[in-house]
Amino acid sequence: MSELHHECGVAAVYHLPGGELSDLCVEQGAEEISRLMPRMLQDIQNRGQLAAGITSFSNSRDQLIDTHKDIGTVHEVFRLSHRGKSEALMQEYAGCAAIGHVRYATCGQEDRSYAQPFERHHIQKHKWFSFAFNGQLANYPQLRDRLLSDDNHHLARETDTEIVMHELSREMSGDRNPTLIEVMRNVSQRFDGAYCIVLLNAQGDMLVARDPLGIKPLCYAKRGPLFAAASESVALLNVGFDSDEIKSLEPGHAITIVDGEFNIEQFAETPGRRHCFFEWIYFANVASTLDDRSVYMSRTALGAELARIEQDEGIITIDDDTIVVPVPDTSKAAADSMAYELGVPCREGLIRNRYSGRTFIEGGQGRRKKAETKYTPLREVLEGKRVILVEDSIVRSTTMKVLLGRIRELGGAREIHVRVACPPIVAPCFYGIDMSTVSELFAPKFLNGGPLTLEVQQAMATQLQADSLRYLPVESIARSIGYTSAELCQACITGAYPTAVGQQLYEIALNNCENGGTDSRTYEISSV
Repeated sequence: MSELHHECGVAAVYHLPGGELSDLCVEQGAEEISRLMPRMLQDIQNRGQLAAGITSFSNSRDQLIDTHKDIGTVHEVFRLSHRGKSEALMQEYAGCAAIGHVRYATCGQEDRSYAQPFERHHIQKHKWFSFAFNGQLANYPQLRDRLLSDDNHHLARETDTEIVMHELSREMSGDRNPTLIEVMRNVSQRFDGAYCIVLLNAQGDMLVARDPLGIKPLCYAKRGPLFAAASESVALLNVGFDSDEIKSLEPGHAITIVDGEFNIEQFAETPGRRHCFFEWIYFANVASTLDDRSVYMSRTALGAELARIEQDEGIITIDDDTIVVPVPDTSKAAADSMAYELGVPCREGLIRNRYSGRTFIEGGQGRRKKAETKYTPLREVLEGKRVILVEDSIVRSTTMKVLLGRIRELGGAREIHVRVACPPIVAPCFYGIDMSTVSELFAPKFLNGGPLTLEVQQAMATQLQADSLRYLPVESIARSIGYTSAELCQACITGAYPTAVGQQLYEIALNNCENGGTDSRTYEISSV
């Protein structure tokens, strides 16, 4: 589902002083533990392919903390295809601690200055810091306007990441020397939205923090002197931590390493969990476990839910010419499960071209052209078949329309029945997913605020030129993930937002749509 993009992913690694080298890093000395960072970032590359970067700390160089970042994939930014150039980078940025970031932009431009981490230089070491940020502040316009109300203040970029940097700097200004927990405690009172933050300063102190609702995932592990954290567990598993060593950081909590001492401490009250359900549906690596819930098992459960609906409604006549086909790659687990429950073969009728290039925020024609080159139908699999096409979600519908046309014309399918392992997307996201207006969404114009009836789904199928279409109901999501609906952020499928400003932005988005719509992103044009 190439229409939807996450904002980014973060990672951190630290070799604490005074301990023997862990067997996880036998090839890295304590002062070169930063070498693990490119590998960790590659494992969360699914979260952002526009830019990547790291900041490392070392007492043995003039630049106590130093940052390398650029536009491109992790492989490109760290020159991993060129051993000599890659090794030179690893030597230049060697350190006992590092933070890293992969970026996809929901706001801001596609140039190097927007790549993270963001580094703020200062003559005082505790005020010289670098940080990376995953999420989005729903109250970005308010924070921006408050900063710019002072004529002495200037913002160089149109992104909430710069706002976060200034808010962190504000807490460290003057003669104050607050602890990292105090800094997080104070800024969290001004932030409305989703955020995971990794920070490293020129004293060698590190902060890893997760917002009070835990909207975005953040995992960590520690063995002996080695500590690591990342947006997803797979990045920790693949550097050698055991699965039972990997934990999710509790919402409203932060890990600090100060003067070599490791601590976990709460910095904000937690009104309850509101984990983004889309992590399990689409964004996260299928090999990850987030907040004790397996991504793979959740997607398998979604497929079983689709099969149950199919068996209850009996829309399709299942025969020897019926096959289930996933839209690569995030739909495969759901499709396999659905096919198993129905006793129908699951076949790879669509082949994804992994080298077609990165997809950024593009207009409708750009998305259409990208979809045409991204998937190749296999006529040998599809010809004459009744195809049950399983997709993880439909956002704008551009990709789905193109796929259905190609499956029918190039693949020769006899029938195409679309099954979506997610309820209809009816509301924008203001917490770090690339959708912020109602008018860009496919489902609302059919639902008009009403229920998801069989008639509505048939009208959608007709628009897409499918033989039939079925979505999962909202209640299937909580059942499949294993959290209650109250513990998940499901704003994009319910219109009920977990933060006050998010709800206000939704009202603005609805008003914009009712008054003719706008191409601008809601959080970029609104001062809520």
